[in-house]
Amino acid sequence: MSTIQVKDEQGVRIITINRPEKRNALSLEMYTNLTEYLIQGESDNAIYCFLIKGQQDCFTSGNDVADFLKNSNLDSKHPAFNFLFHLLDLKKPIVAAVTGAAVGIGTTLLLHCDLVYADNTAKFQLPFVNLALVPEAGASLLLPQLVGPQKAAELLLLGESFDAQTAKTLNIINDVIPSETIFDFALAQAVKLAKQPPLALQASRALMRSNKELVRQQMKDELAQFSIRLKSDEARTRFEAFLKK
Repeated sequence: MSTIQVKDEQGVRIITINRPEKRNALSLEMYTNLTEYLIQGESDNAIYCFLIKGQQDCFTSGNDVADFLKNSNLDSKHPAFNFLFHLLDLKKPIVAAVTGAAVGIGTTLLLHCDLVYADNTAKFQLPFVNLALVPEAGASLLLPQLVGPQKAAELLLLGESFDAQTAKTLNIINDVIPSETIFDFALAQAVKLAKQPPLALQASRALMRSNKELVRQQMKDELAQFSIRLKSDEARTRFEAFLKK
């Protein structure tokens, strides 16, 4: 069974992360598939909106560390970062439904989504510094703008987990939805977006993201630092300890 599943319904491309045995950890192949499905959906005139979700008990636990380290030559063509830059350039809106773990990129990708919903099982975490790394996906710029510099410092520098109610208070998510209805609710919201006049919707979205080139430059700066940090002794020590677990 595919680790990234795709289904088109009512003008919405539903992308499901489906690797429950690994807590939906993202491999390089999964990043490649995610990017391909975004590109295909962006060019498909029958698709007006994206919905990304995971399993009932897990959104994504972040990168598959062992697989990620197989390709430590980081640039914008690396599958993980290629996905993030495509996410930045997406013209059509994207909705996310978060359940369970949303670790690392499981949280940072939400900063590029238009509508985000989570249930009470959702646990968010940005453990980049914990792993001797730096943030990615423009989070070092977008998060301080969203939650304020002091709170962003707490989330990014301490890397502690936080729950859905906290995420709502910080405006990282739109609302907390009961577990039994979250996927249906998120799809209904995506369908509403899909029924809006598409060109006006995309133009409005672009206007709301007028700082896109600034975000792009921040992502490039993050990538450069991420590459340096990934090869550092302190990162090697942290990753070795992580993999032993």
